[in-house]
Amino acid sequence: MQELNTKDKYSFNKLQKRLRRNVGQAIADFNMIEEGDKVMVCLSGGKDSYGMLDILLSLQASAPIHFDLIAVNLDQKQPGFPEHILPAYLAELGVPFEVVEEDTYAIVKEKVPEGKTTCALCSRLRRGILYRRALELGCTKIALGHHRDDILETLFLNMFYGGKLKSMPPKLVSDDGKNVVIRPLAYCKEKDLARYAEIKEFPIIPCNLCGSQENLQRKAIKQMMQDWDRRFPGRIETMFTAIQDVVPSHLLDHKLFDFKSINRDSGIIDGGDKAFDPPELPTAPLLNIDEMDRLDVIEVR
Repeated sequence: MQELNTKDKYSFNKLQKRLRRNVGQAIADFNMIEEGDKVMVCLSGGKDSYGMLDILLSLQASAPIHFDLIAVNLDQKQPGFPEHILPAYLAELGVPFEVVEEDTYAIVKEKVPEGKTTCALCSRLRRGILYRRALELGCTKIALGHHRDDILETLFLNMFYGGKLKSMPPKLVSDDGKNVVIRPLAYCKEKDLARYAEIKEFPIIPCNLCGSQENLQRKAIKQMMQDWDRRFPGRIETMFTAIQDVVPSHLLDHKLFDFKSINRDSGIIDGGDKAFDPPELPTAPLLNIDEMDRLDVIEVR
């Protein structure tokens, strides 16, 4: 971990507290981890999965319930993959772990034409292998390191390119119907995780060893959101709040809401039609996360 001065230590403590609070809240809101669970923490070697493991270990030590963690990495035999890094890191940490070796790289290179992105096929192969290994290890939950920004990016990808109002669920039953997948970082910002990884000096392994191009559509969405965040601070937070407060009666999915039966006797539903009314602005500015952290400090003192 980096050597920090007093000011930076204070900032890091706030960051660490915020990430732990976000993960703890997500676990509670969606009942992600229960008494006696054995959680497979999928460790890719990227900043997000390192952060997830670190925070889960911290919460495990203070949680009111007992659960076990096992870190699992999939070595896909990509050329140049530094296979010694993760075992050395996890052994030093004292975390139960397993490295699964499967040559998916050769399969992907055989199936995907030169110049095309390999991410989709690689992801499907990786998912199937990890699902199978979770069952073999007796794991009851599989933890993936997707964060708040991943969830919003997926929402826009589905809207812009898939024609669906759909994102990444925080908790789901896996494709094989035999595993429960959780995303403990669902409430965490990517920039917080990046800063956390930088300070903790995690031994990051790049994800581009296969030479594949990054998904250009997702890259465009990410750039759009980063631009919004710079130009309109708070917009990302508002959008994330929106997908937690869905009003089906004010969308257009007639399979989700029974529009056909509405008549004058139905009464006003969800406040009626106020789409063209002036917005109701708050009388006082909303507190941001940093201001909330300062209040926490004041209360502790």
